[in-house]
Amino acid sequence: MASGASRPSRRGDGEPTFTETARRQQIVECAIDLIATKGYPATSLAAIAERAGISKAAVLYHFSSKDNLTRATLTHVLERFRAYVTERVERESDPVEALVAYVRAMIGYQQANRRHVRVITEMLLDDEGGTRLKTPGSHDTYGRWQHLAGLLRAGQEAGALRAFEPRTVALAIGGAIDNVIAHWLVHPDYDLDAAAEELVVLTRLAVGRPAAP
Repeated sequence: MASGASRPSRRGDGEPTFTETARRQQIVECAIDLIATKGYPATSLAAIAERAGISKAAVLYHFSSKDNLTRATLTHVLERFRAYVTERVERESDPVEALVAYVRAMIGYQQANRRHVRVITEMLLDDEGGTRLKTPGSHDTYGRWQHLAGLLRAGQEAGALRAFEPRTVALAIGGAIDNVIAHWLVHPDYDLDAAAEELVVLTRLAVGRPAAP
């Protein structure tokens, strides 16, 4: 086996060792860097291995194929994105403020993690100007609209939001966030903080509060 590809030991329970986990994390971070700067099609296993300072065989040992590596990379990015948003939403006890926290967190995470945004768009969108999904419905990875619809439904059940169809409003809010981010990616001078606050206003108006009896 090539240098750098020696088989790391595993714990008795079959779980990866700390060293193996750290190596996988390093490879994923290198994949993020290359996909974000060169694009998904131009990111090869050889290039990832070179960036990580290991052999291609070592990369294949941990992930077995480019598809497996890039899938793990996308999962890594989406899990951190969702954890960031969830943490901020769960701080709020008021349903409306939880939705405001959701909007601000969705914008704030992407603003602070442009590399991750590039990975998501490279992996989920085709090459036709980055506007068409490779696989219809793939933007629902990790139940994105379903999570937001759940927040909306919970707010309605608590009597804090007006009556509306949660899926439609969730798709509308999510679509507005996506369009603002898409515009910012092309026009980096776009004031994303101001845009986030406008989306907060729109969200408050969209969900309303029930009329007093």
